[in-house]
Amino acid sequence: MTAFGVSRLAFRGEERCAEPGRTDKRRVVGHRKEYFEDSLANGKNLYYVAKICLSTTRNAKRQAMRRAIYPGSFDPVTNGHLDVIQRACRLFDELTIAVAFNEQKEKATLFSIDERIELLKQTCEHLKNLRVIRLSGLLVQAAKEQDMDAIVRGLRAISDFEFEFQMALMNRKMQPSIETIFMMPREEYTYISSRIVKEIARLGGNVEPFVPKCVAEALAKKFLV
Repeated sequence: MTAFGVSRLAFRGEERCAEPGRTDKRRVVGHRKEYFEDSLANGKNLYYVAKICLSTTRNAKRQAMRRAIYPGSFDPVTNGHLDVIQRACRLFDELTIAVAFNEQKEKATLFSIDERIELLKQTCEHLKNLRVIRLSGLLVQAAKEQDMDAIVRGLRAISDFEFEFQMALMNRKMQPSIETIFMMPREEYTYISSRIVKEIARLGGNVEPFVPKCVAEALAKKFLV
């Protein structure tokens, strides 16, 4: 096959890679005909050229994905959090849960940062487009470094809005390219908060209607007398 023939195939997005022992149909997108002509004219292996193109295609596809980050302390994660997480996973191709870590406030949390991350992983193991990370710096800086398109925030009531609105404006000032998306949980979860759940558990109440099963078990162990 001539260099020009290979270029025409590659330019319209189809190529056969002559890897030893097999013939494989590949997709190569976004390269000019001249690149293939020059590469082959200079004696570069066809498989090597196609491999470079495939890598470029994967990177382009990754850049086209819609990504969002959902920050919070999640001490512990509640059914209200889970509702927002599940719906955000349907809106975005990839959702990152950023568990806030503040060394000065760590003693004030019921669960350690590692425990909170583990509880989130157990709670969200059925969501394949989700990952959990530790957040110890500026949210917008982490979002920028990881090419996020949006920040997801949950709003339970009007009382949440003033603070969240102020933070959204500040984040936009620092990083104009990242949007803030406000999501309201379902009505049955609007009154649930991590603080109230911990207080119920501390006083011996049943928290199973308000948190995932693994969290209810972890709370029972924390307050076991």
